[in-house]
Amino acid sequence: MRIGKDLVAAAATPVVLGILAEGDSYGYAILQRITELSGGELQWSDGMLYPLLHRLERLGHVESEWRQSDAGRPRKHYRLSASGAATLADQRRQWTVVGDVLAKVWDGRPGDPGARFALGGA
Repeated sequence: MRIGKDLVAAAATPVVLGILAEGDSYGYAILQRITELSGGELQWSDGMLYPLLHRLERLGHVESEWRQSDAGRPRKHYRLSASGAATLADQRRQWTVVGDVLAKVWDGRPGDPGARFALGGA
């Protein structure tokens, strides 16, 4: 299945902040985690992730530092800041409302206008 760019873009900030809430991470590991969490349905590129990380850093939601990796190459590690944690909490509240609305529209109960679509009717 192909997930539309608009939906991916809308979910990008809470997804990355949520991953960083699990603990510090670096770019490639974040990309792998997104793929893992989505069961392979979301496969972001570097070109999608790094501009977002840089924006989140500029906004103060993410902090970073360079660390030496086991492979010998330094990697930029990102961590959630206090501002990022507050932003994530706000995003969670917003997405919960959106998810609840979608569930009500899609699940439809008999007598609900959305029920005919959920049941495959016209």
